[in-house]
Amino acid sequence: MDLNQVTVQSINIPESIKFYKQLGLILIVEDAHYARFELPKGDSTFSVHLTTELWLSNTVVYFEVPDVVKTVSELKAKGVVFTQDPKEESWLWHESLLQDPSGNEVCIYTAGESRKNPPWRLAQT
Repeated sequence: MDLNQVTVQSINIPESIKFYKQLGLILIVEDAHYARFELPKGDSTFSVHLTTELWLSNTVVYFEVPDVVKTVSELKAKGVVFTQDPKEESWLWHESLLQDPSGNEVCIYTAGESRKNPPWRLAQT
């Protein structure tokens, strides 16, 4: 099994396209109600779907990068505003948080081996 895509709500498709392109995603489908992006690495895609009424959600979209500090610095230079600067979390991920134009939370992170193999990983039987 492989994750195909994640889709989040958007109250403004053009603003969402601008935001996610600024993060480095590659726009592959666009119309007035929907946009789909390829990620620069891997086979996953990411979409935004137009809504007139945002639903409450606790979803956080995670984009992994090789160097959080460098990536955040580059994005800040482009005008991207973060709600949390890079921080080493107790679960061994280095994370920085921001929100897209519709208020969806986005996490730029690096986890290394701890992404799938943290010290507390359960043994496979």
